[in-house]
Amino acid sequence: QVQLVESGGGSVEAGASLRLSCEASGRPYSDSVVGWFRQAAGKEREFVAAIRWISNSPWLGDSARGRFTISRDNAKNTVYLHMNNLKPEDTAVYYCAAPATDPARIWAREEYDYWGQGTQVTVSS
Repeated sequence: QVQLVESGGGSVEAGASLRLSCEASGRPYSDSVVGWFRQAAGKEREFVAAIRWISNSPWLGDSARGRFTISRDNAKNTVYLHMNNLKPEDTAVYYCAAPATDPARIWAREEYDYWGQGTQVTVSS
């Protein structure tokens, strides 16, 4: 079983930066993946970014490219989402997630089996 706990959300003004953290207990398989998704009110949950624990291969979704980066600290079992130049449209609940087996489509939320409780990010203009 994998447990994921997000932290670092908050209310900021447009242009600010935030760093979200996802602390994971357990890894389903070697070089497993941790992903970040977000869900704005009334919208579908969308892929933001993902990374592998060992090979450190990052993936960024369209919404993240150019402003967000993802990193991990194996010693702390923590994955970070670094968000820069935040915009009001980034307002959402941000979730980290992990698949039980290696995903064929790393951007697809249905590939992920374990989810954290989410952390709210609110960006005001």
